[in-house]
Amino acid sequence: MANLFLQLLLRASFIVILAYTLMTTDKLQLAMKQRQSKKSWVWLFIVFALFAIISNFMGVVVEGDQIVNTSNLWQLPAGASLANSRVLAISISGMIGGTFLGFAVGLVTGIVRVLQGGLDPFIYFVSSVSVGIISGLLGDRSIRQQRYLSVSEASLCATMMELLQMLIIYLFSQNASQALQLIQLIIIPMVVVNSLGAGVFMSIIQLLIRQGVNTKAIQTSQVLSLANQTLPYFNQGLNRTSAQALVELIYPAVNAAAVSITNDHQVLAYIGAGSDHHFAGQDIRTDLTQTTLASGKKSIALNSDQIGCHQANCPIAAGIIVPLKNQNETLGTLKFYFYRSEDITALEEELASGLADIFSMQLTFGMIQAQKQLLEQAELKSLQAQVNPHFFFNALNTISAIMRFDVDKARHLLLNLSDYFRASLTNHQHPLISLAAEIQHVQAYLEIEEARFPGRVEVNFDVDPQCLSIELPNFTVQVLVENAMRHAFKHWQVEDGAKVWVKARCRANYLLLRVQDNGRGIRLEILKEITHQPIESETGTGTALYNLNQRLVGIFDQSAALQIESRQGEGTCIETKIPIQGGQIS
Repeated sequence: MANLFLQLLLRASFIVILAYTLMTTDKLQLAMKQRQSKKSWVWLFIVFALFAIISNFMGVVVEGDQIVNTSNLWQLPAGASLANSRVLAISISGMIGGTFLGFAVGLVTGIVRVLQGGLDPFIYFVSSVSVGIISGLLGDRSIRQQRYLSVSEASLCATMMELLQMLIIYLFSQNASQALQLIQLIIIPMVVVNSLGAGVFMSIIQLLIRQGVNTKAIQTSQVLSLANQTLPYFNQGLNRTSAQALVELIYPAVNAAAVSITNDHQVLAYIGAGSDHHFAGQDIRTDLTQTTLASGKKSIALNSDQIGCHQANCPIAAGIIVPLKNQNETLGTLKFYFYRSEDITALEEELASGLADIFSMQLTFGMIQAQKQLLEQAELKSLQAQVNPHFFFNALNTISAIMRFDVDKARHLLLNLSDYFRASLTNHQHPLISLAAEIQHVQAYLEIEEARFPGRVEVNFDVDPQCLSIELPNFTVQVLVENAMRHAFKHWQVEDGAKVWVKARCRANYLLLRVQDNGRGIRLEILKEITHQPIESETGTGTALYNLNQRLVGIFDQSAALQIESRQGEGTCIETKIPIQGGQIS
């Protein structure tokens, strides 16, 4: 038994090494990420069927209670059986690809095993198909949960599948005593080896997934770093000067033959291969760029014909072109060009898309910054000035730090940051927005703040759902919540923890909005003046509550003015009554 164990372990080790080698290829890594696609299924079937078939021909021949030394595994002796790691390959295929893949691999492997002959070969066809289906059921569950089985789960599954094979051998064998003798010889070595092999196999998959995540983390960190460096240029708008500075920053950081930025009709900057005929100032000539501008969607070219450069001997043979947008308007494009289509990987696509998304947001930010200078309402200018580059830089640095240990959380925060700035920079076009939109905006801000300062302030929302459709001036809740977070707890410790409560209730003809904190309170001399004139502040301009009050009174009337109650050492409560227009309550 010990000799059999060592021989099976040696053969299983070879299969695992072969698996690791193949799994490091780009095609199989992509197939592992997209397990449900047809193309991925084909690749996974080929690989696991190959593993299982190789296992059949690397088995150890057993006859009676003896190991038989033979090199001919194409046709086994009539009374011989085969101890191998076939069940390992089949069960792993099911655990990874689900029932259909497990069944297909089991079917092909079972047919090969029947053709090898030996003692009751049909038994192994039944066991192969059964193992594929049952392990596939576990795989289906993991696919629905969007995860892979853990190492311990994989080992346990392989153990159960091997025991299932032993049961099938005993039940279907024509000679029960021969079957029992075979099982006694092979059960422990095969269960142990295949269980260990499944655990190692799954640990390899988990390792490759972590490597992919780490690569994405580095790539995302690179995007954020470039975003930090490029932010000042977008304040100038999309022009030749800012575009040239941008491509000079981007080009050394990416694996591209050339990088270009255009507006909607002209090349603004170009650096890299083909610069003898692609250069700043010329009208857009490539067909694919025109297509991207027209569709507003990312385009990928895998050959020079798809790019549509009409210059003979152009060295560019592939490219990624991503639109730069302001909301739904396409302002220009960011282009990565390559010498070969093989140079375009999923990482290059993600990098181009990520940069374009952030650049689009920065462009919008820069355009709004320019528009702010033209606004006639001083209070709205002051409110929008709170959406400043300092918060943006701090948020990016926080997300970049989190990226090193929690990619999913960083991705979620990046989406929140995008949502926050999009709302901040577009709401100025609508003086009144729904309470639901305002709260969503505030919650995006709070999630970013929580990531920066975990547990510093707890904010609780108590909002009547009927109130969500009521319209109020934009930034109303944002100003009140941010004011509490910035001022109420500065140099102040609260035994029960710093807390802010946001409450909204529908009354007969108005929305009662209340924001309360348990902070240090407001000094009496400041309390009397805070809504009537700007107050000097250590942490800001001191105009937020004053401007908000002026807007509320200006849009509605004095009934909407801020009502402030505060006791030093106990906290502050700020209320406003927003008049309800007809039909606003849902």
